[in-house]
Amino acid sequence: MSFLKISHLRKSYGALEILKDINIEIEEGGFLVLVGPSGCGKSTLLNTIAGLEPITSGEIAINGRNVADLPPSQRDIAMVFQSYALYPNMTVAGNIAFGMEIRKVPKDERDKAIKEVSDILQIGHLLDRKPSQLSGGQRQRVAMGRALVRNPQVFLFDEPLSNLDAKLRQQLREEIVDLHRRTGITFIYVTHDQTEAMAMSDRIAVMEGGEIRQCAAPEEIYDRPEFLSVARFVGTTAINEMQATIKEGVVSVNGRLLRLRLAGIADGTYQLAVRPERLCPAEDGASDFSLPVLQIEFTGNEVGVRCNGAEIGAGTVRVQLRPDSFAQLRQGRNVGERIPLSIAEGAALIFDSAGRRLTALQMQTPLAPEDRHEYAV
Repeated sequence: MSFLKISHLRKSYGALEILKDINIEIEEGGFLVLVGPSGCGKSTLLNTIAGLEPITSGEIAINGRNVADLPPSQRDIAMVFQSYALYPNMTVAGNIAFGMEIRKVPKDERDKAIKEVSDILQIGHLLDRKPSQLSGGQRQRVAMGRALVRNPQVFLFDEPLSNLDAKLRQQLREEIVDLHRRTGITFIYVTHDQTEAMAMSDRIAVMEGGEIRQCAAPEEIYDRPEFLSVARFVGTTAINEMQATIKEGVVSVNGRLLRLRLAGIADGTYQLAVRPERLCPAEDGASDFSLPVLQIEFTGNEVGVRCNGAEIGAGTVRVQLRPDSFAQLRQGRNVGERIPLSIAEGAALIFDSAGRRLTALQMQTPLAPEDRHEYAV
């Protein structure tokens, strides 16, 4: 049985429906990340789970108990906000202990809990300081400590790292993953950062327009997106898109035949999408297409190559290469010169006119030269 189960949840403000038939199941100790563009409803969904927003209909069950009509204090949930929300006149120890004091927890138990939590979060040396004396990362650790000390059944995070610089964000991201592993508490985490989502979670729910478009493991979301909108949203570099024509399993783009062949898809026009790292350098005679280079970006561990894809009706085509692969490919090539590229085996994603991915058997065997004229578009 799922530990946290959301069934047919809807949330409306008058005639405006914000959340539309949300269904999610999370196993105990799971780490689910909610992602999606601004305004998709992810923070509203988190607030309904916490009890900060009433739902219009549906159920929210935790460990088999429907908590949809319970106040936040009775849901056994702790939440960490983007803004830290620390009391400026209290010390770190006071902030962590405040909720326990309200619940009349004896002082010796409070002290023990503060010690345990401060050890986990490595903030024991900060207990006597005020929030104004802390860095952003330290304040966020205190906010996590204040929530963790309650030993909740579910831990909710609402974009907790968005106010931090990149290096500190990565450090705290790793600490949150370690915290999840040590405590075994069920985590639900909202972020707009795809890198956070991919690196931290065991499942990702991609939201769009108040709906869950896909909920799956990170690698499935990335490699097998069910919708074109999901493919566009997930990934640090934009996915390449081009209109493709399929005739008897042979694929062409803008009249150019590709080496790619597909089985199981009806003849017609579709949208073909390929991740930048799945476009591979090729010999001129064995490539799908050759494109002129617009820009070369060196970022240390990889090289981004931006090409003009007008010839294949694709606008800009982006390629991500390892530095050694690019060094072998370049051989004097610079901006304005052409690089031959092939779509890696099994890498082509095909979407219909409604943006839904189609399943096909993909084959890379090139057509024989004498057969190519039969399929020219």
